[in-house]
Amino acid sequence: MPRLRHALLPLAFCAAAALAVGSFAQAQTSGQSWPQRPVRFIIPLGPGSGVDITARLLADKLAAKWGQPVVVENRPGGDAFLAITAVLSAHDDHVLLFAPASTFTAHPLLHDKLPYDPKDLTPIARVTNTLIALGVPADLNVSTIKELAATIKAESGKLNYASVTGANDLLFAAWLKTEKLDMAKVPYKDAVQAINDLAEGRIHAFVGAYAIMRPRVQAGKVKVIALTNRQHAKALNDIPTASEAGYKALEFDGLVGVFGPRDMPQSVRDRIAADIRQVVSDPEVEAKLSATGQVVNPGTPAEFAAALDDQRATVKQIGETLGIKLAQ
Repeated sequence: MPRLRHALLPLAFCAAAALAVGSFAQAQTSGQSWPQRPVRFIIPLGPGSGVDITARLLADKLAAKWGQPVVVENRPGGDAFLAITAVLSAHDDHVLLFAPASTFTAHPLLHDKLPYDPKDLTPIARVTNTLIALGVPADLNVSTIKELAATIKAESGKLNYASVTGANDLLFAAWLKTEKLDMAKVPYKDAVQAINDLAEGRIHAFVGAYAIMRPRVQAGKVKVIALTNRQHAKALNDIPTASEAGYKALEFDGLVGVFGPRDMPQSVRDRIAADIRQVVSDPEVEAKLSATGQVVNPGTPAEFAAALDDQRATVKQIGETLGIKLAQ
């Protein structure tokens, strides 16, 4: 019997080796065979938002490339929890989160306990940097951040502001505290409604995607006085960044990308990132995204993860300014 067992060992080893080779080959080709069914992009914001416009533009191009429908689903509200839990509960690498990172990087500052583990959201591809604007009603007669600060101080406690995504909200709150300004916050789950109220003067400042403000800006109802992005936007050359205006505390990049479940194969993540890079690098697509307030900035899973770490560090600093501890 011992001889038989020893005799079988080489056979078992060969079988295991063959299985390992087969598994490796499958892992290597999994990115090529994906997708095998329709892909869903879940968005934590409503129709008309900057990320919604971007996702729908990319969906058409990617559907043609992938040979499968790409469906965009809006799941606004619940501080992005609705969208995030929809993605994570699907346990499906064909159900992806397409979102601004600012919708959830601030969650540890806003909630004592999260209904999901942030580590379960895997970075797949950086897509764009949304131009994040500080807008005011046109009839507020404010043209700069300095003038806004002076107006808030003169009307202390009488004016209000809004923002839909968590990090942008906290960014403005931290600036108000740094400048010793008193301004009430009005909660909104829908950015479009907030912009409508901004245009009518029911709120007096809003921090969010320029894309969603643009129609009201063009109609002369809303004025953008600064962008929070680090780099000056060529598409909006007459609008300064907050840092250029002398208010670095309002500096924050609108990082947008695609996320998937934690166990998503690396080969699939690389495939999606490469295909998105190819699509957004097309001059026609880049021009359309630029017109809607997006700066094309594609990145690999590793590059996207590094950018997320940088944003989380900024959010942590904002929390320290506001005296908020990160949720454990």
